[in-house]
Amino acid sequence: MSILERIDSDLKVAMKSSEKIKVSTLRMVKASLKNLEIEKGELSDDDVIGVLSTQAKQRRESISEFEKGGRQDLADQEREELAVILSYLPEQLSEEELAGIILETIKETGVSSLKDMGRLMKSLMPRVKGRADGKLVSRKVKELLGN
Repeated sequence: MSILERIDSDLKVAMKSSEKIKVSTLRMVKASLKNLEIEKGELSDDDVIGVLSTQAKQRRESISEFEKGGRQDLADQEREELAVILSYLPEQLSEEELAGIILETIKETGVSSLKDMGRLMKSLMPRVKGRADGKLVSRKVKELLGN
């Protein structure tokens, strides 16, 4: 079963069981997927993972902003939506696994300094797509190249 089929199936179940947060979150995801489908045509699982990753990133940023603004109620709602979205993404990499992939990519690309970070990230991001947050990857790369 593809991720898109799983989302459709889970949306129907959530609607029947009146899970408001899950229904609204999955509808937003489906709307984003539909927009991409109109733009690109047939969607692959990689396309779906890309949309889900973008949605997750937006939720993380919203949580941060709501907490800064003292709106814990909205931050909690965004956390619930983020949990729904993350359930469709591949299992997230641990920091150790991520560091291993980064070191392997550094060896393959021959990157030795932060000046070449763009070239490293270009090679690295497809490997970790959907399995690690871009900010975490960037922070880890800077940490490893800085040493």
